[in-house]
Amino acid sequence: MNLATAFSTCVEKHAQKTAIYFGDREISYAGLLAQSQKIAAQLQNQFGVKSGDRVALWLKNCPEFVAGVFGILLADAVVVPINNFLKPAEVGYILNDGGIDVLISDAELSAQFPELTAARPNLKILKVEEFAELKTQNSGFKTSRGEKDLAVIIYTSGTTGKPKGAMLAHGNLLHNVESCRRVLAMVEDDSFAVILPLFHTYMMTVGIFLPFTVGGSIVLVKSLHPPRAMLQEIFSRRATILPAVPAFYRMMAGAPLPTPIPIRIFISGSAPLPMQTLKEFETKFGIPLIEGYGLSEASPVVSKNPLKGIRKTGSIGIPIPNVEMSVQSDDGKILGANETGEICVRGGNVMLGYWNQPEETKKVFRDGWLLTGDIGHRDTDGYYFITDRKKDMLLVNGINVYPREIEEVIYHFPGVKEAAVIGAPDARRGELPLAFVSAAEGQTLDEKNLLQFIREKLADYKVPKQIIFLPALPKNATGKILKTELRKLARGDYSGS
Repeated sequence: MNLATAFSTCVEKHAQKTAIYFGDREISYAGLLAQSQKIAAQLQNQFGVKSGDRVALWLKNCPEFVAGVFGILLADAVVVPINNFLKPAEVGYILNDGGIDVLISDAELSAQFPELTAARPNLKILKVEEFAELKTQNSGFKTSRGEKDLAVIIYTSGTTGKPKGAMLAHGNLLHNVESCRRVLAMVEDDSFAVILPLFHTYMMTVGIFLPFTVGGSIVLVKSLHPPRAMLQEIFSRRATILPAVPAFYRMMAGAPLPTPIPIRIFISGSAPLPMQTLKEFETKFGIPLIEGYGLSEASPVVSKNPLKGIRKTGSIGIPIPNVEMSVQSDDGKILGANETGEICVRGGNVMLGYWNQPEETKKVFRDGWLLTGDIGHRDTDGYYFITDRKKDMLLVNGINVYPREIEEVIYHFPGVKEAAVIGAPDARRGELPLAFVSAAEGQTLDEKNLLQFIREKLADYKVPKQIIFLPALPKNATGKILKTELRKLARGDYSGS
């Protein structure tokens, strides 16, 4: 069993069913398979792609992205999705690091191609505009890849140094798909609203592999603007599951929306969900907003708050089926309830390692556990809570300070839209919290009042030394606030005490 055969089996059962809604277009399962087979034939016969070769996808969200994924897999090759917001130099690094000689892209990005081919002279590019000209491929593909074979390489954003390629096997992804199917109680009648980028590991799993192995559909949104029209499209297509990032739910909580709402589950991921946003959202809509947790190295889903049973505000929930979690000390001791340490993961969803980086791979594995780099704890009921990233934790006079705790307080201050806290060097105390805040539309914030608000709720050593107001906080393509960029800004705007 591999991802290609799982998809082909699903097509046999649902050939005439709509697989993808994209604006006015409706693409059936049979149509999606036919286009995927054409791509596979082109890759093998014209571009010389062999089993295990890496083929990259550099595209915005479109149906051809999905066909490209399955076409690459049908050709027995490895899918390497690339962030379409990256600049050519960044894409060139991935192409060279991954040994990639074939790229699927489109005319919209063609101005960047000369720079890519200069960096990788053997690069061959297949544009989606050429898909219609590809020859029909009627014969079935005999894929030979097994569950232990490499299927996808996801390049992590690289908070330090260059991006690393997380190697996910067919079995890793199928394992995660089955766990997600169970935890979301997904059935053939379900339809995922896809508003996040498909190159992101989460959307690869729940926006492509999950629906197209279960027999569901996806509503692939063309544009996020204006938000009301985007939501109207999702609702009119009767999507039932909507994964998004916290900023999206903060927008929804404060916006007038078209009704009725067919969504049965809203899912929040990619970044911590502020408790205030969760409360406002569920009070307004009365529909579950499920916070979960994952990382590229785990295919990516690790935990979720349960659909049935207790959902704890501020918690990332409990491990999904067939995945283990623990909290460990730096020396590998498994800690008890309410003890703070590093979140660790074990299961069939955990990656093979980092592409061509054995030393980096060794750093994140210990006794069979994947070290996530996230700090948190488990309560007495088995629910996990993330306090912060290990590298984001501050040491103020030798005392651990977790930025998320400060951020949660800031989010409760009226008029705050976004907040992020980093550490700024301090000659006397080692580090001090430094806050970056953006105001909601039409709101004006006062630093003195906000600092007083924080001071009333937190110990003095946790109160930011300074608050820097920005029109918007820098974010990546999935809406995650980029603290690396804030640190760069701080070096120019903050001089310590």
